[in-house]
Amino acid sequence: MTGTVACVPDQTPPSPAANPGVDLDLRLVRYFTVVAEHLNFARAAAALHVAQPSLSRQIQRLEYALGVRLLERTTQGSRLTAAGAAFLPRAQELLHTAGQAALAARAAAPQRTITIGHLDGLVITPAVRDLRRRHPDAHVRTRHLNGDEARALPEGQVDVLVARTPLPIPSDDLHMTVLYDEPRALLVPTSHRLVGKESVSPDDFAHEPLVACAGMAAAWTEFWRLDPRPDGNPAPLGPLLVDTFEDKLEVVADGRAIAIVPAEDRRSTLRDDLATIPIEGIDPCQVAVVTRADDRNRLVARFQESAKNCLARDTERAHR
Repeated sequence: MTGTVACVPDQTPPSPAANPGVDLDLRLVRYFTVVAEHLNFARAAAALHVAQPSLSRQIQRLEYALGVRLLERTTQGSRLTAAGAAFLPRAQELLHTAGQAALAARAAAPQRTITIGHLDGLVITPAVRDLRRRHPDAHVRTRHLNGDEARALPEGQVDVLVARTPLPIPSDDLHMTVLYDEPRALLVPTSHRLVGKESVSPDDFAHEPLVACAGMAAAWTEFWRLDPRPDGNPAPLGPLLVDTFEDKLEVVADGRAIAIVPAEDRRSTLRDDLATIPIEGIDPCQVAVVTRADDRNRLVARFQESAKNCLARDTERAHR
């Protein structure tokens, strides 16, 4: 497709000798196998629930790490290079082996073991402390995850995930227990014209581009870019997609775009060149405990109880 060519620069990857010690990112390997299956970036992006430009950049990262070109882009779609054809079966085997390894490790772990994942900007300490108090003989481990690592839950690397909705990954076969609603706020540089207002509405920034992180599910990106806007119009395109929340802060501070963030995410307050303003007239995000629907680990249910008791807000407890 023509759009595919436009989002992937013609950049020749380095020779294999330039990068002899390859540390493969399994997420990128998975992306490649899906593109290889469809031989079309648009269809592969839809299957992966990611934006097409982001998918193209991730494939470029993999090609750079390997030092070879895996796919040739054409106006009709894509085709595997000789290197790509050789890599594909090994890549599929690698993903299968990694999945089996994770499942084997989880199956061999004692039943009184739980790994609790939590995404950026969320504090789970009170619930973890409560779980350890109630089950002193259990091995309770926590793991901080970036937004693009949320797949650790369906892949079995963590047993529980505390996250904001919408999830940055497909929610098939996952169960969510909502703890509380969290408003969204507008993140702007301190020099922005809206700084000083008590609150804003979407109309106040209707024509300004919002930046979003790459590699996330489409529903996640649309939610945090307020796309479409309440009046049905599409959100203006930002100057670029970024890979991390910290990159997003930098783009906003530089005045190249603005962003919508969780109102209680304190990471932006560490900088004196950024300001947040409450947004009225839009739905809040929600903080939830996410688990695999078929998980039978008793500690998962116990942690859900601890999270409800220690993390849920008074208004949420009143409805239980």
